Formats: sequence, C-alpha cells, structure tokens
Amino acid sequence: MELLTGPNLVSLLTLSLMEIVLGIDNIVFIAILSNKVAQSERARVRRIGLVLALGMRLGLLLTLSIIMRLTAPIFTVLEQEISGRDLVLLGGGLFLIAKSTHEIYDKLEGDHHEDTPGAPGRAKVGSILFQIMILDVVFSLDSVITAVGMAQNIWIMVIAMVIAVGVMLIFANSVSEFINKHPSMKVLALSFLLMIGVMLVAEAFDAHVNKGYIYFAMAFSMLIELLNMRLRRKSKAVHLNNRYEGDPTAGAAESKTG
Repeated sequence: MELLTGPNLVSLLTLSLMEIVLGIDNIVFIAILSNKVAQSERARVRRIGLVLALGMRLGLLLTLSIIMRLTAPIFTVLEQEISGRDLVLLGGGLFLIAKSTHEIYDKLEGDHHEDTPGAPGRAKVGSILFQIMILDVVFSLDSVITAVGMAQNIWIMVIAMVIAVGVMLIFANSVSEFINKHPSMKVLALSFLLMIGVMLVAEAFDAHVNKGYIYFAMAFSMLIELLNMRLRRKSKAVHLNNRYEGDPTAGAAESKTG
C-alpha cells in the first residue's frame, strides 16, 4: 500500500497534531511527578515515562480487537451499561483526582524540601514510574481511540504517535523546569489535571465533555498567569528602583550582602 500519498500525508499531519494536543496532560503529569525524585534522576524519569507512554500507545494500537471489545458492555448498574473502557476511564479518573488533590494540598500545606540533597521523603524512582505507568494506560487509551477514529492506515497511526512522543521528549525538560520554577504554574497545572480526572469519570458514565473547552480554558488561564508573572516582575523592579532612589546606599549594601 502506498504510504506517501496526499491524503495519507494530510491524515498524518492532522493526527500528529491531535496526538500532541492529547499528550499535553500526559506530559504535565509526568513533569509534576518527576519532580518528586532526586534532581539527578528527573530527566531520566521523564524520558522513561514518555517511552512507556509510547509503548502503551503502540501496544494498544497493535491490539485493536481488544480495544474494540473494551467498548462492549460488561455489566449494567442502575440501567447504566459499563464497559471495559468505562472501567479504565473511571479508575484513571479517580486516581488522577486523588493524586492531584493530594499534590495541591502538599504544595499549599506541606513542608517542601524538593531541591535539598538527601531530603527525607524523597520518592523512589520505581514508585514514580509505577504511577506514571498507571496514567499512561488511561491517556494511551484515549489517544489510540482518537487515532483509530481519524485514520484507517495503521502505519499512519504508528508514525503519528512516534512523532507526538518525540515532540514531547524534546520539550519535557523545559516544561518540567518551568513548572518547577513557578509554583503558581504548578498549582494551575494540578488544577487542570484534577479537572481532567473529573472529565474522565464523567466520560466513564457516558457524559461526553468536549475537550476543546478544557484545552481552551488551560491556554487562557496560562496566558493570564504569564501576564500576572510579568506584572509581578515589573512591580518588583519598580519597587527596587524606587527604593534605590530613596536610599542610594541600598544598592551597594545589597551588593555586599549578596
């Protein structure tokens, strides 16, 4: 079968972009969890997490018959048909809600020693990778079902997924460092992961939520937060400038103490 045809290339481009968008929540989750391990291990954990995500996607894609059976009802509860896909989405959504809530609480109320070498309570790499793998299953299921719906050629789907994970690998460290550097962004990211968890639970009970609304809300909120960050930096610069003008020795004093 000819692969490099016009329709196939258009399908590949469209599907690659869609897979990258669907991978945003996956990379944010990996970025937040990877900050739980020692700093020297973070980049390696991100790479392994994304490779696991690609493995999950390709594994599910190559077993399409299993995915198709996941959508068939297994049992009924209160006139609600429950399929294997529903159970995966429900379990993943509840896990994401619990994990995001715990992380938000820990960020706001807990004691933080994330960058202290040998800090107590540092998470083990194996534990973090296990948590990443659990959510990779949920995110991969959603990604594969989207791919199956958008393309007919399995090689187009495989190439699109490899491209999407490759893009995520390139930007994984930058995203993680940015989130870790700005606490407000981390809380914002966790809040959206919490919202995605609620959406997964809703979809498990056949209440479809348009993801376009969620991604638009994420982009809009991040834009507002970026503007707030710039405003805070500007206000701080003006404050320091006024302070130095009022006390010419302040700058010299701070230089000596710095």
